[in-house]
Amino acid sequence: MFTGIIEEKGDVVAIEQQGGGALLSVRGPIVTSDAKHGDSIAVNGVCLTVVSVEDDVFTVDVIRESLDRSSLGGLVAGSAVNLERAVRADQRLGGHIVQGHVDGTAVLLSREPGESWDDLRFSLPGTLSRYVAEKGSIAIDGISLTVTTVDDESFGVSLIPTTLKLTTLGDRLVGDVVNIEVDVIAKYVERLVVRQ
Repeated sequence: MFTGIIEEKGDVVAIEQQGGGALLSVRGPIVTSDAKHGDSIAVNGVCLTVVSVEDDVFTVDVIRESLDRSSLGGLVAGSAVNLERAVRADQRLGGHIVQGHVDGTAVLLSREPGESWDDLRFSLPGTLSRYVAEKGSIAIDGISLTVTTVDDESFGVSLIPTTLKLTTLGDRLVGDVVNIEVDVIAKYVERLVVRQ
């Protein structure tokens, strides 16, 4: 489990296609400081399992499902990525419950700079729109954010200076594809209601 509070921006060292999946190597000095084989690290919001660590670079296997459902397949050497280690039970939950199980992708539709924040609007896949609520939580590329506006086809978020500076969303351009994970509580509530 993750909180959506990004620990650092890392960069892709290499991505090697293997069979139906890929072997991804990422540089991240903070997340590798105590990483070992078997640990979970979220890369742009996708929970991945560390297979090796060498100096400040960790390597993970990425299965076909993750490549198909997320934007990870579009990464190249040098791509910036958001990184977060799995939360420990004795830590504060600063964002919201983020599983690292990406539900799909969205496209950045617009970006409006403000005096001290930016307002961003993203497309919203129809299959996910029912899970997104104004003032609810959403994870974009692993970042815990509050939805400011929503309709059936898009949603908006506002980014504070810290988020703009310390995450990849500060550099995203209109047309860029991002990973989204809707609030897991909404999905469980829906399943419970539908089964009654």
